[in-house]
Amino acid sequence: MKSMKLYTNVQRIHNELAALGIGLDAALRVDQLTPFDQYHYFGTEAVDEALEVLQLQPGSRVLDVGSGIGGPARYIAAKTGAHVTALELQPDLDEVARDLTARCGLSSRVAHVCGNILDGAAAENYDAVISFLCFLHIPERPKLFAACRAALKPGGVMYIEDFGKSRPVSADEAKALLVKVQCAGLPGKAEYESHLVAAGFGDVSISDVTASWKDFTASRLAMFRAARARGLEVHGREIVDDLDDFYATVAQLFHDGAIAGLKIVAR
Repeated sequence: MKSMKLYTNVQRIHNELAALGIGLDAALRVDQLTPFDQYHYFGTEAVDEALEVLQLQPGSRVLDVGSGIGGPARYIAAKTGAHVTALELQPDLDEVARDLTARCGLSSRVAHVCGNILDGAAAENYDAVISFLCFLHIPERPKLFAACRAALKPGGVMYIEDFGKSRPVSADEAKALLVKVQCAGLPGKAEYESHLVAAGFGDVSISDVTASWKDFTASRLAMFRAARARGLEVHGREIVDDLDDFYATVAQLFHDGAIAGLKIVAR
């Protein structure tokens, strides 16, 4: 996973907080973190869209698959009062997430688990499963969706943001996806739906959001480059160059029509 440069130097969030005058042991608010801890597209705006679908209540149980450094999990817990299990495969991301959650005073509502969804989760324990730009890293789709289905209570809902197949990719595009995005292959919309139905989801809705994600990734790259001087001051050249390479790769893949953006709701 560390060939994907979004996931290297994950402690960089501490550099951003230090630039705001916030020390390593200082208490935090969720809103202080949201500019930096949402690795997916459109930040908390995208999480709010998920919340409209999921209709969570205080005490609802949510499984966040591929939770990163915990941004969506903390935001959901703080805004709705739900209990969120933040499942993250990478130990360094999980460690940073745990620390930030504790500093926000949310450890009683966000449980961080370092593990693999393919190993399963507590059966019929969750009202909702969410995942933002994680499933693209997992080629074993039947096993993945079976694990998500088993984790949900009867009547539960899964909300996914993910990449999809737009067209056959070139050899260079396939290499960029595999090495720089850690994506071995992508399903098209019809294949995606068939995998979900086979796993036991009876009501599946898939929206194509490629156009907005293409614009977002291009804008993200442009803004990052415009702020390069600040980035070098806060983070140093290695982190800035790594992120620039990753942002540029994804922006190019969307620009060239190699990948699609999908939002999926499965009940």
